[in-house]
Amino acid sequence: MVRCCDGTFYSGYTNDLTKRLCAHNSGTGAKYTRSRRPVTLVYYEEFCHKAEAMRREAALKKLTHGQKLALAEGMVAEDAHGEYHKTTKEETP
Repeated sequence: MVRCCDGTFYSGYTNDLTKRLCAHNSGTGAKYTRSRRPVTLVYYEEFCHKAEAMRREAALKKLTHGQKLALAEGMVAEDAHGEYHKTTKEETP
């Protein structure tokens, strides 16, 4: 899930998180995010099967803005190499 520059959230699935995030920020990602750049990764989950990921994507899209905000707060950090890692509230600076 990414947070757009206007404060809205966009959820989708991918098999290459870094590539997809770059696509959103370069304007070649989803139509929704093209006019809402830059976007920031705020939450992600990993699944073994595409069908599982698509079911979870559908569930995330049904959440309210407040529920998405609560889910996203403090969940992802980017390291010096541009890799993304899940964090806990205690690890968030």
